[in-house]
Amino acid sequence: MKASLSWLKTYVPIHMDASELAEALTMVGLEVESVADRFDFMKDVRVGRVTQVRPHPNAETLQVCHVDTRGRTLTVVCGAPNVKSGMVSAVALPGTRFPNGTVLRDAAIRGIVSEGMLCSEKELGLGDDASGILELDPSFESGKGLAEVLHLSDPVFEISVTPNRPDCLGLMGIAREIAGIQRVRLIYPDAAIREGEDRISRFSSVRIEAPDHCPRYAARLVFDVTVGPSPFWLQDRLWSVGLRPINNIVDITNFILMESGQPLHAFDYDRLAEHRIVVKTAREGDRFVTLDGKERLLGADTLMICDGEKEVAVAGIMGGLNSEISETTTRVFIESAYFNPVSIRRTAKRLGIATEASHRFERGVDPEGVLYAVNRAALLMAETAGGRIIDGWIDAHPKPAPKQEIVVSLSRANRLLGTRFTQENVKTLLESIEFSAVPQDEDRLRVSVPSFRVDVTRPEDLMEEAARLAGYQHIPVTFPSLPVVRKRSWGPLQLRGSIRRWLAGFGFLEAVNYSFIHRNFDDRLGLPENDFRRRTVEILNPISDEQSRMRTTLVPGLLGTLQRNLAQQIRSLRLFETGKVYLPQEADLLPRETEMLALLWTGHRFESGWYGKETPCDFFDMKGAVEGLLKALGRREIETAPLPADSCAYLKPGVSATLRIDDRNVGWLGEMRRRALDPFDIHQPVFVAELDLDALLPLIPRSRKAEPISRFPGVTRDFTLIVDKTVPAGDILQCVTDAGEKWVETVHLFDVFEKEPIPQGKKSVSFRVTYRSKKRTLEDKEVTRVHQKISELLLKTFDAALPE
Repeated sequence: MKASLSWLKTYVPIHMDASELAEALTMVGLEVESVADRFDFMKDVRVGRVTQVRPHPNAETLQVCHVDTRGRTLTVVCGAPNVKSGMVSAVALPGTRFPNGTVLRDAAIRGIVSEGMLCSEKELGLGDDASGILELDPSFESGKGLAEVLHLSDPVFEISVTPNRPDCLGLMGIAREIAGIQRVRLIYPDAAIREGEDRISRFSSVRIEAPDHCPRYAARLVFDVTVGPSPFWLQDRLWSVGLRPINNIVDITNFILMESGQPLHAFDYDRLAEHRIVVKTAREGDRFVTLDGKERLLGADTLMICDGEKEVAVAGIMGGLNSEISETTTRVFIESAYFNPVSIRRTAKRLGIATEASHRFERGVDPEGVLYAVNRAALLMAETAGGRIIDGWIDAHPKPAPKQEIVVSLSRANRLLGTRFTQENVKTLLESIEFSAVPQDEDRLRVSVPSFRVDVTRPEDLMEEAARLAGYQHIPVTFPSLPVVRKRSWGPLQLRGSIRRWLAGFGFLEAVNYSFIHRNFDDRLGLPENDFRRRTVEILNPISDEQSRMRTTLVPGLLGTLQRNLAQQIRSLRLFETGKVYLPQEADLLPRETEMLALLWTGHRFESGWYGKETPCDFFDMKGAVEGLLKALGRREIETAPLPADSCAYLKPGVSATLRIDDRNVGWLGEMRRRALDPFDIHQPVFVAELDLDALLPLIPRSRKAEPISRFPGVTRDFTLIVDKTVPAGDILQCVTDAGEKWVETVHLFDVFEKEPIPQGKKSVSFRVTYRSKKRTLEDKEVTRVHQKISELLLKTFDAALPE
């Protein structure tokens, strides 16, 4: 629901600015989703002074104008007859979006590029005059914004109206809420018609044959109208809430719809057979063409508005082509009705039609507001279309709505709300939105509910009304007396904490580096020209070249840390760092920040000691550390695959791999190339890994399931295969797992051999499989049979051979 501030002010004096009003409406239950000034489009419309006018060389009716906008002179092609040198007008710059949705672009008009557009008041939505360009006060300063010099501002509120508040689907309903907030009275527009002799019965009648579907139907007649464009004030009101003006008759019905929330329909009186209305349900299988030109298949419970011979509208949803207002219409039949919300909702859903009218009828309009709406519409049609109102009105009302009275207990309300309301407090609050409250005794109030509040049916509803009008923020905060068990949260902070603890347990030290890196880091690492990490965010005022760009990888920081440690003769080092990398996006957008984890391992696998020799670390040490971390975080199914040579960048092909979980890349690891280490003066093997924590976070399980340990012994079997050197051992492991044998508990690689007597291009791989049952002790022949089956599968799958 849209509501402009200027329109709201016609019903209630508003003493708050737009932001304060938005906050106040939200606090009483009408959530304001956005506030936008409808003159914001004028930010690109400037005051311009025409300094020169000359004929267009290629068009007799056009002229070429030079327009000064303070500091810049624009060339503008204009066809307005009133343009002249020295006049001050409004000039729209390229990019301006006009109220009708048109966007202004640079364009060549008959060979001359027009750098803007001199505008009429109609094009700017400021009036009806389109005969020439808008002429402004000569004292206005060139280059100033047009909205600024004309003091144009009209905030429009986008309000989310809940289904239980159909009274706020009209601006008067929203104004009523504002009146309640400010404790002032709502100003109702005049709808009184000076009535004479009842003549309407001579011209028309209404018969309701389906009172359960249509409890009330009111109508008026306006004759001798002239259908044409609406006056500017009416068009402006409709534009302000996003509606397109059509003609003065239709526009009045839309105006009343937005003002009061009561949908109306205007029929061409002369196109109604027998000049009368019959409200009845359709016959199953009937067909009807609606205003949108589509033929609709009707059901037996579809409520239709009919004349003396045929259907003319789907009640409460959409009119028909056979009775619509046209340019030749001179006599108008105005419909204002209350339809059963369930009937309208069912019909709209079945026909697949959603209109402003059905949106309101299916929620419930004010049954007592139909006469007010039809009278106001008749007055405005007579005013804008020059018609005369036929004396009298039709009000078919076979099922009057009962008056709603509710008794509410103040003590119970205060107990449920946690408040200390007095009778006078509640009485004042309810009367501010047009409820009537009378004390019944010291504790209870008898409240008469206005007809427009179809949602208030029980004492709890009145308690809610009092609470929201008083302000939910003013209700004292209380806490439950029982402690609440807090559910452990899991997010980026918790993930980072877990990683730190596990890696510290693995012997890694945490490094913290700046987010700024060297200007030439990409060349130092040897990144390919098309590598996305070369696109960086530049620092406007860097301290030095060492810190002139935002990092797109954590690796340079860890290499710098290693370089400083090597200078202190520390040659064995395990490091990790968590932090964000910054990847630039389109112009004017902030960079995308991605949380990453980087690891570095160099030197010896273990510290030297009497218990063993110094052994240099290798690729599998880093791989084991990464897999160990992921398993500790709850992910045991980890896929590693060789990194393609063209993606290795600063990693050695054949000694690098990608990491995948659930078919998603989460990182990579490998040994660094010598050329990437030389700029850092590092002359020993370095193994690194980098993981995308943002991609990893949703893959980490929030809980873990425990399984009982089998109390039966396991049986191990080994097998050795001779396969091509290119076959990854991981593929063999995965094949055993995918075989789906229920007794396979674990399988791991324990030996790889590539020397003689193994043939050239081949390798020998040995695996150990553990078999175990959770229900009984396995027999040797059972294990042998399953083991043989797995061996045959591997021999066939990998074209392998058994050792001789």
